[in-house]
Amino acid sequence: MAYKSKFEEDFQKAFPDAKYELKKFKYSKTHTYTPDWELGDKIVETKGRFTVFDRSKILAVLEQNPDLKEKFIIVFQNPFVKINKKSKTSYSDWCDKHNIKWTTLEKLKIK
Repeated sequence: MAYKSKFEEDFQKAFPDAKYELKKFKYSKTHTYTPDWELGDKIVETKGRFTVFDRSKILAVLEQNPDLKEKFIIVFQNPFVKINKKSKTSYSDWCDKHNIKWTTLEKLKIK
């Protein structure tokens, strides 16, 4: 299987039963979102970089699919990276502000 990043490969190695890019969620009339993973009842998005486009898409997806919010989690490679060079807000801070669950691969493996 060809993954989009080394981080996705690492996730698959850590969770060999996770299913890759199976479901699609509509978030506008013309756009769909395909999360990276299904892991049990969780929908998991793995992120190294978390761009402004990614952040706005995640908000739109969760707004249009409210039942997804409880199952959705972002697994960051480094949750403490700032969202841009001038910001004091990290990826994890942004998720906390928007009540989006997040973790790291290491912490998820422990759970």
